[in-house]
Amino acid sequence: MDKAKSFIIWFNDLGIEDVPHVGGKNAALGEMFHHLTPLGVKVPDGFAITSYAYNYFLEKAGLATRIEETLMGLDTHDIKDLEQRGRAVRQLVLDAELPADLQRTIAENYGYLCGLYKMEQVDVAVRSSATAEDLPGASFAGQQETYLNVVGPAELLIAVKKCIASLFTNRAISYRQDKGFAHTAISLSVGVQKMVRSDLATSGIMFTIDTETGFRDLVMINGSWGLGDLFCRVAFRLSRTPTLRFNGLGFRLAR
Repeated sequence: MDKAKSFIIWFNDLGIEDVPHVGGKNAALGEMFHHLTPLGVKVPDGFAITSYAYNYFLEKAGLATRIEETLMGLDTHDIKDLEQRGRAVRQLVLDAELPADLQRTIAENYGYLCGLYKMEQVDVAVRSSATAEDLPGASFAGQQETYLNVVGPAELLIAVKKCIASLFTNRAISYRQDKGFAHTAISLSVGVQKMVRSDLATSGIMFTIDTETGFRDLVMINGSWGLGDLFCRVAFRLSRTPTLRFNGLGFRLAR
């Protein structure tokens, strides 16, 4: 498989070295799937629509130039101007047609996923994964959208375009411009993953550093009931468990 020119790569074929092809989130999902599945951890299966597919879409639809022209001369401190231009770019993406061969490939692989789970139309999470999410001088995590409980190939294709359009939210546009990133220099991958039962488990995030102070000997675990799609938005109260690290051992702090 030539990953650099593939529309689709399944999680089982992905590793952390594939960030340029599928972004940080999807590369990490690939690591989890093929390392943890043999240990009995049930990681929902799925596939990544690659950054190559994203750029193929932009090229075939003639979007790159139109996006650059729409955002040329933008003053990110002029909120009204930012809102108008951001809305215009997102509409350009949503109005454009995905190339027929890309649509067919996505639908076929969705069909394979349905077969794996023995369902006529499997419910999936459609997740944005930018090729630049966590860098030493910038963090783009949480700026793009995720769509849950998507069912059927037609709804999947709509959600894919919505994910692509979310690369151009007002917040993302402003952040990139203020950080000096060209708007068409960052690509997007879209993950398609079997939904989990939110009523059977909890969700959480573990940080191997104190995100507020930079203290490196602390592991911070945030948890919540249900799905974890709102973690990046911090839209609800989290259960937080700080744990000190010492010689590889963990010591839970008194609360």
